[in-house]
Amino acid sequence: MADVILELALVLAGIGVLLASYRLLKGPCPPSRAVALDVLTLITIPLLVGAAVMTGRAIYLDVALVYGLLSFLGVVSLARYFEKGV
Repeated sequence: MADVILELALVLAGIGVLLASYRLLKGPCPPSRAVALDVLTLITIPLLVGAAVMTGRAIYLDVALVYGLLSFLGVVSLARYFEKGV
């Protein structure tokens, strides 16, 4: 039962990736694209955790943690860029 729930969650996360990718490509303005990029990174982290659970390899958890920290720094730098410019 837990495997079915995990697979369903990963499928839903995959659909979220597709929707966020569409917004990233067709966004009406740069801040909208930045939000879509942030959503993509936030969806990718649970996908990495799901891959860790399904494969039984804990290294994916470390990758997800580092990816989350780096994506946070990227979003903060994009916000500062949009606020102040270069």
